[in-house]
Amino acid sequence: MDAERLVQEMRRLAVLAGEAILRVRGGDDFDVRMKADASPVTEADLAADAIISAGLRAAFPDLALVTEEQAATHDAAAGRFLIVDPLDGTKEFIRGRGEFTVNIALVEDGVPRLGVVYAPAVGRLFLTLADGSAVEEDGPHDPDRPGRQRPIRVRAADNAALLVVASKSHRDRATDDYIARYAVADMVPAGSSLKFCLVAAGEADLYPRLGRTMEWDTAAGHAVLRGAGGLVLRLPDHAPLTYGKPGYENPHFVALAPDVVLK
Repeated sequence: MDAERLVQEMRRLAVLAGEAILRVRGGDDFDVRMKADASPVTEADLAADAIISAGLRAAFPDLALVTEEQAATHDAAAGRFLIVDPLDGTKEFIRGRGEFTVNIALVEDGVPRLGVVYAPAVGRLFLTLADGSAVEEDGPHDPDRPGRQRPIRVRAADNAALLVVASKSHRDRATDDYIARYAVADMVPAGSSLKFCLVAAGEADLYPRLGRTMEWDTAAGHAVLRGAGGLVLRLPDHAPLTYGKPGYENPHFVALAPDVVLK
């Protein structure tokens, strides 16, 4: 597999999908419906999914593809596969907030090796290079002409004054109780997979998630954080979070800089 070509194509498709999402967002109105699991889906999700899935299938027909919006692809892929969330943070999108993302990742043997996370409304693009290292790309983001790409790295965490990032839409008592175990200097609210990227970029130390997520929600952000020297561990046993699980549902987890002492 040509990892460099794959990264370039994932990046290109993520930017194109982001442009399609912003076109829907800029319209007078857009349709919202509820899926079988009671989560919302919009025409922006579907437009982005069509762009990404068609592009990946054309460029990499031999790679299995799992995408949130196509139930027919949810067939317990194992080994090596692509996994896509075309619009992570649909609730943020519906509410008019900007912290939604396009997520594309490659999983190999249970590990997210390569990933792209693009937040078009806030102009932030994070990705792994072919060697798995993580960068943030400066805008404006053109699908065919990458901007300057700056290496990112987790910061050295101060356990007496941690920066914790938590969900805007999924904050609950269990999460607050978990965060209360730590000495927290500041809380950083954020939506979607951007939370992984804030830890990766050294803008936060710890992101706990004690709620339901699926592998397509986390794989791309996990790849970026992994490339920046961070970890994603299951709760409560602190084993590495793995991918290709039956049903693609994640357990509770925590994403962190490795200096954080877990409690």
